[in-house]
Amino acid sequence: MGWGVYMTEFEKLIAKSQEIGIKVYELETFKGKSGYYFDNTILINKNLSYIEKRCIMMEELGHHFKTHGDISDQKKVENRKQELVARRWAYENLIEIAKLIHTYKNGLKEKFEISEFLDITEDFLEGTLQHYRQKYGTHFEMGKYIIFFEPTITVIDKTELKQSI
Repeated sequence: MGWGVYMTEFEKLIAKSQEIGIKVYELETFKGKSGYYFDNTILINKNLSYIEKRCIMMEELGHHFKTHGDISDQKKVENRKQELVARRWAYENLIEIAKLIHTYKNGLKEKFEISEFLDITEDFLEGTLQHYRQKYGTHFEMGKYIIFFEPTITVIDKTELKQSI
């Protein structure tokens, strides 16, 4: 029987990526970028924390699944749009609304607690919330829950609301 090895969420993403034929390399010197995707290959800045790498990795996977061609020239409007498409894909695939509700069920309310619990950066959490605000407006209903995206994350259990009336 083996000892078992703990893998970070970032390492799990690498393994899943390799299973579908994407090569992942961490580079020591990576000027001006945190990550880069091209031709079934993801490059990640090795000097980032594993949580930062996880967030960057998801965006680079978004490029694999959602964008095409060389979009490195961000002066072009079409390339900026594709960058946004990849980022939105990352937000929705890493932090589904159900996970935000799960943080509420665990008593987490502050952004730093939520981001730590979800193994993401606070910036990634803020980007996710901004994306959901743009997509759904101020709130979204899922089952017995209403999740508000502003001014901060607030989740209300509708059954508790009915009991207090």
